[in-house]
Amino acid sequence: MPQLRLALSQIDSTVGDLTGNAEAVVHWTRHAVEQGAHLVAFPEMVLTGYPVEDLALRSSFVEASREAVRALAARLKEEGFGDVPVVVGYLDRSERAARYGQPAGAPQNAAAVLHGGEVALSFAKHHLPNYGVFDEFRYFVPGETLPVVRVHGVDVALAICEDLWQDGGRVPAARTAGAGLLLSINASPYEVDKDDTRLDLVRRRAREAGCTTAYVAMIGCQDELVYDGDSIVCDKDGEVIARAPQFSEGCMLLDLDLPAASPDPVTGVVDDGLRVDRVVLGAQPLAPYDAELDGGYAERLEDTEEIYTALVVGLRAYLAKNGFRSVLIGLSGGIDSALVAAIACDAVGAQHVYGVSMPSKYSSEHSRGDAAELARRTGLNFRTVEIAPMFDAYMAALGLTGLAEENLQSRLRGTTLMALSNQEGHLVLAPGNKSELAVGYSTLYGDSVGAYGPIKDVYKTWIFTLARWRNKAAEERGQTPPIPENSISKPPSAELRPGQVDTDSLPDYDVLDKILQLYVDRDQGLEAIVAEGFERELVAKTLRMVDTAEYKRRQYPPGTKISPKGFGKDRRLPVTNGWREGAQ
Repeated sequence: MPQLRLALSQIDSTVGDLTGNAEAVVHWTRHAVEQGAHLVAFPEMVLTGYPVEDLALRSSFVEASREAVRALAARLKEEGFGDVPVVVGYLDRSERAARYGQPAGAPQNAAAVLHGGEVALSFAKHHLPNYGVFDEFRYFVPGETLPVVRVHGVDVALAICEDLWQDGGRVPAARTAGAGLLLSINASPYEVDKDDTRLDLVRRRAREAGCTTAYVAMIGCQDELVYDGDSIVCDKDGEVIARAPQFSEGCMLLDLDLPAASPDPVTGVVDDGLRVDRVVLGAQPLAPYDAELDGGYAERLEDTEEIYTALVVGLRAYLAKNGFRSVLIGLSGGIDSALVAAIACDAVGAQHVYGVSMPSKYSSEHSRGDAAELARRTGLNFRTVEIAPMFDAYMAALGLTGLAEENLQSRLRGTTLMALSNQEGHLVLAPGNKSELAVGYSTLYGDSVGAYGPIKDVYKTWIFTLARWRNKAAEERGQTPPIPENSISKPPSAELRPGQVDTDSLPDYDVLDKILQLYVDRDQGLEAIVAEGFERELVAKTLRMVDTAEYKRRQYPPGTKISPKGFGKDRRLPVTNGWREGAQ
């Protein structure tokens, strides 16, 4: 039985940075080959980054991707790696005649096997996802072939991400082809509990394919999407052979004892109509290599730590990929801005985090003190800018009252933050959470200003859980907990009028979040939510607030997605909308 040394390169890439992404492929291929790898695999569309969105519609970008993959093949040979096949995801175009409503030469989500200085073969994703954040039907035409490459005496069937998630297609085709290994390259965005779903999937597909199945995944972040890696290898019985750590870039190397390929390569038609192609690569055995391998079963993160890590990784990558080194945060002394500050300090270091306290005449002494205490605990840069003089000038000129007067304070703070950002070059972070965004409990051009919202997809009840976890984690490491206890324990308040608390306008967050999860995340209607035991009038009021706040959410900055349905690409509702639950 042949032994195949497989290298799964769990790495990050940046959309559009063909040169930088190619350099990363060369770097990690070098690492893998030096460790004696027979086959090296990289994530889905690693050369272009993922998702490329409407860049796929630019013929110039498609051609640049095609040229980049050919140049990469030549570069790998020049570097001395030409004898080792490398699987790389990239953007290609179809060579077949027009169909599926797309013109000939339509874009494809593709992968190439690089070998001998050339693109030995290329293939395209068969199943195109069109749900949640995915709209690949908009851009790509599907592939129709199951490539099988013979590497070191083993037939390896190749697939791309959704080909594993959907029934049919390449999984049964791999069994029909008699493959010894099914290799899937992926860019699977993080969601809460998705690691468990992903593990169950790979185990099930391995049993269905009847062969060892390897799932290599991307890590890092692209706009609101964060990738957690979690590459997995299971044997034909669905037992886990190796699993890479989450949120960690690296190469997982492992030796696999796999069945030998059939001595007579076959090209035929499998049950589902996919064509099977075989290309013989690297069949000659390499010298034995005795290095200690990086493979193994990585310890999994506990749920709260997993979410917090995703938020840190998402913010760090967004800043790095967009050329920012520092962030600016308005510090109110409340729990939301405190958690955002802690995440920012963990992402880029406290020396690159700038906090501004902007008290008004309604700001309590404890809120001023809590903001200063947060700065002391974390070591971030801190200053105070009083907004009272600005507020008095506006009031004298406009004579505002009620809600307009309250919102003016928030908008003065937003203007102050953006002015400092322009002057000093920091990226402003918006502190809004998912509960507030859902019901419109925020002020346009006020607390909603900023370029990124780290906790945009986190419900308020989870904000408290994350804050307590972060403080406990610091205590366990012998460090100072970053978030003042008073910021966690005091009733949430915008402090825009005397004695104001959030529950003046909103239900208790424990109740509110349960209703929102049913309506926003699960698309349940009024009657279904009431049937879950919630008071009808409260549900109707909450749903009205959600529906009428769509125009605010459209203007909120992007933020790290951690749930199955975040505000943005996941949930697309019209701003102008006459439908109201229970009103018809």
